[in-house]
Amino acid sequence: MFKAEVLNAFVKEQGVDRVIEYGCGDGNQLSLAEYPIYTGFDVSDRALELCEARFAGDTSKTFKRMDAYDGERADLTLSLDVVYHLVEDPVFEAYMARLFDSADDHVIIYASNSEKQLPDQAPHVRHRVFTDWVAAHRPQWVLTRQVPNRYPFDPATETGSFADFFFFERR
Repeated sequence: MFKAEVLNAFVKEQGVDRVIEYGCGDGNQLSLAEYPIYTGFDVSDRALELCEARFAGDTSKTFKRMDAYDGERADLTLSLDVVYHLVEDPVFEAYMARLFDSADDHVIIYASNSEKQLPDQAPHVRHRVFTDWVAAHRPQWVLTRQVPNRYPFDPATETGSFADFFFFERR
């Protein structure tokens, strides 16, 4: 609910019409979203099948494999809980380039922004300071706002999330 509240408020206040999400997953988060036109990309065929079934008949939503990207653009592009799963540098670089290059006005990333790796961290997780990448490779994009997680990660209980919201705007 926290993510949906933040994203829906932003879409409404900025008058966003078109949204692209890279890493749409199973559509659970999307079920709470209020986006006029949405395209979700994912690398998982199973995730796309789940989304297509869940949103069958909803013509405002389209789902595609990442390798089927064909120059689509949107007012806002989203990356929610993806950046820290991009463990290989070339994959991270390509993903970030597409995320920013396909956005007309806004990019929102929900991820950790630290290189601190956690003890007993899964091998499919790699934390990065992605804001450094943006500053170095897409300087026309400016970090305009950061929203801390309402439920931050608590190492004692291993609950919560280490991700925060980062809002970028093209200048």
